[in-house]
Amino acid sequence: MEAPPDNDVLWARSLHFSHQDGSPALAGVSLGVRVGEILAVSGPRGSGKTTLLKCLSGVVRAQQGEVWFNSAPVHTLGPMERERLRRDRFGWIDPVPVLVPELNVWENAALPLMLRGTSRRRAKVAALEWLERLDVGDRVRKRPHELQQAERQRVCIARALAPGPTVLFADEPTAPLHRADRAHVLRTLTTAARSHGITVVLATHDSDTAALADRTFPLLDGRCVRTVHLPEAPETEGRAACSLSA
Repeated sequence: MEAPPDNDVLWARSLHFSHQDGSPALAGVSLGVRVGEILAVSGPRGSGKTTLLKCLSGVVRAQQGEVWFNSAPVHTLGPMERERLRRDRFGWIDPVPVLVPELNVWENAALPLMLRGTSRRRAKVAALEWLERLDVGDRVRKRPHELQQAERQRVCIARALAPGPTVLFADEPTAPLHRADRAHVLRTLTTAARSHGITVVLATHDSDTAALADRTFPLLDGRCVRTVHLPEAPETEGRAACSLSA
């Protein structure tokens, strides 16, 4: 079993995964993600982007292939160990905002920190900082049902950033946002990642979003391809990278 390169925080080799109906989601995908890099996994809907993020983060185990995090094998971990890894080292943003309805905004944003054992006071301070950056600092006492969908998504992004994850997985994070909101949220996300040394793996089918990344990894039908034309752009932004580590 070959160890990954030292400068790759994430490294995957020959990942294969099929859906329950037998249709392939990933067909031999290999890639490396450097420390502090923002990588856009691009491609149309149904190309395997979400499945790749789930395999890299340990949400699901690839049916074949290897995944390494900081030179430690993720593909050999059991369910509880993978859950602990996601709680302590990874952040995740879904395309649809899901919050705990009984908690207010700042409590939702602070929840991952409190689950780690951080004191309520320190968790609140960290949550409020990110809520302010994402322009929902005036909503901290509101319950989720009192927010607009775009505001709920901003809270979810703050929740993912507040614990200072090593790697942030963002699956179409601006999907619920209006176009006017997307640029600001993405700038906040990318600026925060760079300033805090957070590695970001971002799934997107939007060329404007992909253009903010350091590098683009284009997928089509579960395979890395040289060119994927995304909507609303004449050509794919970023440079393709189909090797184990670019």
